[in-house]
Amino acid sequence: MNIKDAKTEVENAVKAYLTKDKYGKYTIERVRQRPILVMGAPGIGKTAIMEQISKEMGIGLISYSMTHHTRQSAIGLPYIEKKIFDGNEYSVSEYTMSEIISSIYKYIESTGIKEGILFLDEINCVSETLSPAMLQFLQYKTFGNTPVPEGWVIVTAGNPPEFNKSVREFDVVTLDRVKKIDVEPNFEVWKEYAFKKGIHSSIVTYLEIKKSNFYFIEATVDGKAFVTARGWEDLSDMIYIYEQMGIKVNERLCRQYIQHSIISKDFAVYYDLFNKYRSDYKVIDILNGKYDETIKDRAINAKFDERLTLMGLLLNSVSIAIKEVNLKEKYTAALLDVLKGVKEICSGKENTNNIIEILNSTLSEQKTKLEKELNKGLIKRDTENIMRDIISQIEEYISLLAQKGVTDAKKGFASIKKSFDSGVKDFEIAVEHTKEQLNNMFIFIEEVFGRDKEMLFIVTEITANINSAQFISKYGCDKYFENNEAMLFYERQQDILKQVNALSSMI
Repeated sequence: MNIKDAKTEVENAVKAYLTKDKYGKYTIERVRQRPILVMGAPGIGKTAIMEQISKEMGIGLISYSMTHHTRQSAIGLPYIEKKIFDGNEYSVSEYTMSEIISSIYKYIESTGIKEGILFLDEINCVSETLSPAMLQFLQYKTFGNTPVPEGWVIVTAGNPPEFNKSVREFDVVTLDRVKKIDVEPNFEVWKEYAFKKGIHSSIVTYLEIKKSNFYFIEATVDGKAFVTARGWEDLSDMIYIYEQMGIKVNERLCRQYIQHSIISKDFAVYYDLFNKYRSDYKVIDILNGKYDETIKDRAINAKFDERLTLMGLLLNSVSIAIKEVNLKEKYTAALLDVLKGVKEICSGKENTNNIIEILNSTLSEQKTKLEKELNKGLIKRDTENIMRDIISQIEEYISLLAQKGVTDAKKGFASIKKSFDSGVKDFEIAVEHTKEQLNNMFIFIEEVFGRDKEMLFIVTEITANINSAQFISKYGCDKYFENNEAMLFYERQQDILKQVNALSSMI
């Protein structure tokens, strides 16, 4: 199955294992909860989906790579304990608590979160001395003498033997005690993730043209040559940073992440071409509806690869604008909630009338809230950034009011409201501008290519992009709905024709 389906399977299993009966006991008792074993090639996204599941479910996540552990760190150190058996004293070997189990208890103590996922990566690549302990762990859920705490679901991951020489095969007895999920690379599924994550458009469009280069592993005389989903994502992050710093993205950089000489060179050439098209087509002018006949003529006469790259450039620019608007909306809503609390305090009779004191108290609360979320390790990056922006905005309010010498609660809040209303106005302008750019993109595609495969590509990609879908559902886009309806009508026509042809062949 693909990584998206694997995520669903793992999430469903975790939810099932954490389901409780009316007495508050886990419906499937721990001894019957099979550890989940996710098997798939390296860099396919196994670790990433564990992080996503824990954040989406609001449960903890403790991760370990088992290749870094010795027998002692995994099961604990031995020590001698005196025991009385049948009236006689004996020396008995006991074990200290496992480092892995200890980390779970530390996490529970620091966060208050009592349920989570214990994720052990590269489970089938452990050292020879640790292998028997791991088999015992999978079967009985204990390290040494210490069981995994209740409420913590065991998920493991491993690489198939063809990808790692140190892989140890599990026997049937062990495999019969785990819930095994096999994962295969799938570009179409990864592309959904890429849109959501904001993977650089040059990578997405390159792989759209050359899907076979998405995931590739082969043995050469110089060793393994490989390309993974993780490599593309990490390269994307670096491209963004290099572009911000004005550093040229070249083949040497690509080779550090895409460890296949032919594919890394091919992408580096494409990236230069991608930037040339971005400059030649003046994408921002197209989105602002200011393109001329020269641009239209070039697009009409362009080859397939160039057309697809142009589609990617347009989608990338629109997607960035849409994502910024969506984040601004979330920030505005979160700031509004905070200011409602400030207003309530300002209106109260029992509280201070000093706006600076009220804002300082609110600032302290927001900082504490952020610190707690960071300690839990469940906060998403966008949410963290919004919380930090709110903290910065409150600090700015305090600074501005202090400069003006305003301390009265009502006067101070009126000044804050005026500033907030101005921000809302800017947000509304950004929404309208983004809607206009989105419509202009559809108008350009329609004028140049009509409602052919290019329009189908644009509509499909916009629909699959969660940020675009959210934006359109809230603020609308006439041209999107118009073309989406046309595409659906075309697809229905094709389905009817297929059914007619099928019936005709039977007569």
